[in-house]
Amino acid sequence: MTADMTVRREAFLQRVKERGEYETPQEAERAARVVLALLGAHLVGEVRAQLAARLPEEFALILLNPLQSAEPLSPERFVRATAAWIEGATERTAAWDVSAVLSTVADAAGDDLLEQILLQLPADYDLLFGRPQPT
Repeated sequence: MTADMTVRREAFLQRVKERGEYETPQEAERAARVVLALLGAHLVGEVRAQLAARLPEEFALILLNPLQSAEPLSPERFVRATAAWIEGATERTAAWDVSAVLSTVADAAGDDLLEQILLQLPADYDLLFGRPQPT
């Protein structure tokens, strides 16, 4: 792993940690892993590849080898699935986890790619990314 990638990983996790108000980097990392694994199941093709290229390598690999999802989850079910994967999580804490991770992902993606990501997702995911779209 290059120094640049390590820095990117630390910076990414630090942002998640701050936004999620986690006490430890491990909590931020656990949230990031679960949310990216679920997100990866919803994205396909070039959009997923482009997003992966903008994430630290370890998280890019999680996005590219996602948990399988039989169908696209609505934002509510995405949060519920996150809660199911994080030990001791409630829907409320999972909503916090999802928001902390996806808002950091949105920053990494940039507006143009985020727009393409949102086109692949069910309605209202813009809120999970912390980027409400004008209707």
